[in-house]
Amino acid sequence: MKIALVNKSDSTGGAAVVTHRLMQALRSEGVDARMLVLEKRTDDPWVISYSRPLADEYNFIAERWNIFLRNGFSRKNLFKVDIANHGRDISSHKWVKEADVVILNWINQGAMSLRSIDKLCRNGKPVIWTMHDMWPFTGICHHALACDGYMHVCRGCQFLDSIKIDLSTATQSRKNKLYTVHPDIQFVAVSNWLAERCRDSRLLHNARLQVIHNAIDADRFPYDRQTAGGSLGLGTDKKVIAMGAARLDDAIKGFDLLIDATRYLQQAEPELAGCLHLVLFGNIRDRSLLDRLCLPYTYLGPVSGLEALTDIYTQADMVLSTSRFETLPGTLVEGMACGCIPVSFGAGGQGDIIEHKSTGYIAREIEPEAIAEGIKWGSKAAIERKTLHDTVAAKFDARKIARQYIELCENMLKTK
Repeated sequence: MKIALVNKSDSTGGAAVVTHRLMQALRSEGVDARMLVLEKRTDDPWVISYSRPLADEYNFIAERWNIFLRNGFSRKNLFKVDIANHGRDISSHKWVKEADVVILNWINQGAMSLRSIDKLCRNGKPVIWTMHDMWPFTGICHHALACDGYMHVCRGCQFLDSIKIDLSTATQSRKNKLYTVHPDIQFVAVSNWLAERCRDSRLLHNARLQVIHNAIDADRFPYDRQTAGGSLGLGTDKKVIAMGAARLDDAIKGFDLLIDATRYLQQAEPELAGCLHLVLFGNIRDRSLLDRLCLPYTYLGPVSGLEALTDIYTQADMVLSTSRFETLPGTLVEGMACGCIPVSFGAGGQGDIIEHKSTGYIAREIEPEAIAEGIKWGSKAAIERKTLHDTVAAKFDARKIARQYIELCENMLKTK
């Protein structure tokens, strides 16, 4: 079987990382899986870029300009939304033509347009669309937050300052046309939470939908705690809390909630606060936010590569997410695979990862005090690191996930 996986990048962003892992898992199961990307960052021979720089730059600028123009010439939330009116046509690419099944992943910001998806579907090949966020069934946003517009008609989008020409309504209509013409697109949600949102949506409430989690090769994630000589130099007298994101101060990541939670711990639990140390990694635009943290911290900047990540996690006791919404938080899965106790809010797919107060802590309310209580619980919880590692292996094992995709592909080929 030949499978072509499509994503904007092979390494930048969570969807890129898990899509690349899926390709590797499929190849390990004997599938000729290959990955087509707009931006190739790795030297993997099974990844190819279909980029044409001038055309791609035009597509990117044209789409952003459209949003900028319709948003009252405001840069606010310029990258919170996508309208997919410009993108590359990959239907005639050699790897696509040779593939038995095509799996779309995160294809925004000029990677593909709704028009090019339509053209791909007209090839007659089975198409699977793995959803890594809400965008396939909203108007234009990737995370609807508290808005329920995607259940009805998207209008008056919270991410737009000007609604004279509402891009959310227009894009939702274009998506509806695509899905009406191509009802055989098979959607995959990476978490049960995302599947529930999809079933509630106006666009995809009747779509073909299956839940398949993101894959992780748990064997590559060591879980023994580094007791000496760690690169962070923190020793074992501190409870180390790791937290990472592509961009830490993206509003959805809840860095403001982290700041307030550290202030609460300093005031309400000074003895515990004195034993805690934050390790933060990822980009941050406003470095002054770090100075507002009320706990000792180490900021590592952007971190890439499995070895660098596991080096952090094996020196940490907890892995933290303060995101207001997460589809299936990859840092929680990775940290847990390395034996860290996960602490998070519950607005997303965290329930697929954590069993509350058994294998981690899910704060039920999105409040600083709630996440602080989770940190307090995690600092005292006696959970074997191997237990946490084995939990991840059982739920997200790459071989298991690959076989689920293979079975799905085989079923689609039988009925095509």
